[in-house]
Amino acid sequence: MSSTPRPRTTTRDPEELTRRLSAWLSARLPGARAVAATVPATNGMSSETLLFDIDHPRPPVRSCALRLAADPAAYTVFPTYDMARQYRTMRLVAEHTDVPVPRTLWLEEDPAPLGAPFFVMERAEGRVPPDIMPYTYEGSWLYAATDAERAALEADTVSVIARIHDQVPTEKTGFLDLPGHGGALRRHVAAQRAYYAWVVAGREPSPLIERGFAWLADHWPPGTDGPHDPHGIADDPDGTVLTWGDARIGNIVYDGFRPAAVLDWEMAVPGPRELDLGWMIYLHRFFQDLAMSGGQRGLPDLLRRDRVEERYARLTGHTPRSMDFHTLYAALRHAVVMLRVAYRQVHFGEMPAPADPDALIMHRAALEAMIEGRYW
Repeated sequence: MSSTPRPRTTTRDPEELTRRLSAWLSARLPGARAVAATVPATNGMSSETLLFDIDHPRPPVRSCALRLAADPAAYTVFPTYDMARQYRTMRLVAEHTDVPVPRTLWLEEDPAPLGAPFFVMERAEGRVPPDIMPYTYEGSWLYAATDAERAALEADTVSVIARIHDQVPTEKTGFLDLPGHGGALRRHVAAQRAYYAWVVAGREPSPLIERGFAWLADHWPPGTDGPHDPHGIADDPDGTVLTWGDARIGNIVYDGFRPAAVLDWEMAVPGPRELDLGWMIYLHRFFQDLAMSGGQRGLPDLLRRDRVEERYARLTGHTPRSMDFHTLYAALRHAVVMLRVAYRQVHFGEMPAPADPDALIMHRAALEAMIEGRYW
C-alpha cells in the first residue's frame, strides 16, 4: 500500500488558483487577500479542497477552506458536481441540528472566477483519520489510541449520524430528492445503476458489479418499494430521513476524539437510515481488510456491525433492518467508485488497463464473499 502512488486528483496549479481566489475575495471584502494557501495531502478524489487564510483587518473568519468542483480535465469521479446543493445541505444541517458543521461563508455558482463553482467555509481545527496510509495501519493516531479513546470516538460518531437522521425536518430536504419513480431506496439504486453505466461507457463492464446489482434485486428489503414495482409504495415504515451519504470517520475532523466538524455532503439524499449505517460499517471494514491483507492486525474492534446497530437503535428507537442488503450495497457502490478511479489512472497512464476489469476493484474478494453469503 505504501508503495502505491496516490492517483492524480487535479491538473490545476495551486498558485494560479490562489491568485484568482484573491481577486474574487477582494470584490467581496475590499483589500482582502488569500494567503498561506495549501492543498491538503488528503485532498479528495472528487471535489477539491484548498486551505487558506484571509489577510484583512476584519475578516469574518481567519482560516478558511474552499471546496471546488472537480477539474473537468482530471477525468472526474462523478459526472456532475452541484456545489450549491452541498452548500444548502450544510446550512440546513447547521440550522436544524446540533451536529458540528463548518460555518459556510460564500457560495459562488459562476465558474468564471476559478474555472468551476465553489464555496468557502470556516476551517475546522483538529485531525482526520487518514485514508492514505489507512488509519487502520500501525502508526496512525487512531491506531495508537487506547481502547477507551476509540470507543468514545465510535460512540460520538454514531451519535452524529443518529442526530442528522432525527433532527433534520424531512419537509426541508425536497431539493435533494433523486429523480425517478417509487420510494427513496428504489430511486437511490436506480441512480447508482445510472452512475455505473456512465463509468463503463466505452469501457469493459464489470461482471462482479453486475452480479451485485442482480443480488440487490433478488434480496430487496421486505416491506419497501421493490426494484420492479412501477407504482412505488412507502419506502420505510419509519419514514425517509436526510442521509449524510458519505458517512464515515474519514469525513470527520476530530478534536481529540470528539467530532468537531462533519464534512463532505455531496452524497446527501433523502433515504432510509440504513444507507448511512451500511456505508459507515462497510467503509471501515474496507480499511480493516486492507490492514489484514498487509499482515497487520488493524482495528477489528472499531465500528463493529453489531455494536453500531445496537447503539444506533438505543439512540433513535429505530432497529436497523436488512443490514446484509445495505452493507453489500455499500460495498457495491464503493466498487463502482473504485472502478472509475482506476479507469482514471488508466486514462492518465498511471497503470495499464487489465484484461479483467474486476481486477481494478481492490475489495473484489470481499464483495464476492458478500454476494455468496460468506463475508459476515
